[in-house]
Amino acid sequence: MENSDRLSIKEWAEADRPREKMMLKGAGTLSDAELMAILIGSGNRRETAVELSRRILQSTDNNLNQLGKYQLNDLTKFSGIGEAKAITILAALELGRRRKLSEAMQRDQIEGSHSVYAIFHPILADIPYEEFWVLLLNQSNRVINRVKISQGGVAATVVDVKLILKSALIELSPAIILCHNHPSGNKIPSGNDDSLTEKIKRAAKEMDIRVLDHVIVCDGSYYSYADEGKL
Repeated sequence: MENSDRLSIKEWAEADRPREKMMLKGAGTLSDAELMAILIGSGNRRETAVELSRRILQSTDNNLNQLGKYQLNDLTKFSGIGEAKAITILAALELGRRRKLSEAMQRDQIEGSHSVYAIFHPILADIPYEEFWVLLLNQSNRVINRVKISQGGVAATVVDVKLILKSALIELSPAIILCHNHPSGNKIPSGNDDSLTEKIKRAAKEMDIRVLDHVIVCDGSYYSYADEGKL
């Protein structure tokens, strides 16, 4: 039975209200649920915004990375979350991703596979389909540009080697790094990944372009052809 004596957020002590708490104590003192409650503004007839936010987070085992994979329909299934509130949450998550990406691109000298992962994890970790990218480098292994080559399905994407070489030639890039994601979470390369890597490496060599690595990105892990001695 619903407790009619339960207080709404407006009836809480001022220091316990998310907005007021943030102004008084700073954003760092708020829980994830309180921060989300600020985004959605209100709950439903049975739950405050904080309680609703807590329930949404519990559906991801309180994992913000998992929340970042949610689509519009994943959020609107919760009572009290319409399209407008869902879009607000998704926009905040996208800003977080872009901030991570901006931080990664400031460290623009590639020092190893971990540098590649830092650049591409914000781009590739949360999407439910494969994308193939190429990182264009100068002689000092500094990033000139990153280019998306193709987008496919959950298991594969078609890659045109000519587009990869064209991107490198336009930027006069002497070295490239290949990167794609595995939405399944399995970082081990497939036979197709191996054959494609070798095909790109041979074609690039004809253009005097070095393929320094091919990194497969998953959420929380990655595979590097260079680290495994497969280049």
